Amino acid sequence: MTPFLEIILLTLRVSGIALACATVLGVPLGALLGLTQFRARPFLVGLVYTGMGLPPVVVGLAVYLSLSRSGPLGELGWLFTPAAMILAQTIIALPLIIGISMTAVDAIDPAVRLQLRSLGTSRSQEIFGMLLEARVGVLASVVAGFGGIISEVGAAMLVGGNIEAKTRILSTAIVLETRRGNFGFGLALGGVLLSLAFSVNYLLMRLEGGRRGRI
Repeated sequence: MTPFLEIILLTLRVSGIALACATVLGVPLGALLGLTQFRARPFLVGLVYTGMGLPPVVVGLAVYLSLSRSGPLGELGWLFTPAAMILAQTIIALPLIIGISMTAVDAIDPAVRLQLRSLGTSRSQEIFGMLLEARVGVLASVVAGFGGIISEVGAAMLVGGNIEAKTRILSTAIVLETRRGNFGFGLALGGVLLSLAFSVNYLLMRLEGGRRGRI
């Protein structure tokens, strides 16, 4: 396998797993925040909004310190491995998915929720029904999460180390080749990165379009 293909596949693996983890955690949490009122909710919403604007390099630093030998998670031995990059990217994408999902669910007409309750739905069924109604916004949260991690550089550099054939992904490879003066190769990598981002977003939008057509 060529180094170029290895970089592409590792990028897809790291960002794909991170996005899946953030989606599985973020969509239900966003729905819960959007549908539930409790005393700590304003504080949690504030944390989510702060996380949505948190610089990735700050996340990378926090993960680096946590995974270092003296850190609380140092025994895992994840530092400078794809696992550390997946963890950092999951943390970056999670607030985006939670925040946008929460807003999408919160924007649904309250009559829909009352109608679901009148049908005798359970709490989990009610949340699932509201998520279906807010599926366009939920999809937007996934797209935003993917966009926030596929081109991220700072955190990947800190926790991954940009090690050849081990933790080098497209965004960090672009930085490396640019520093070396290999602008042609850097532009080629950039083109691949943009193509991957467009392809994934296009597939997600096509998926949503297909669902709309069946309604």
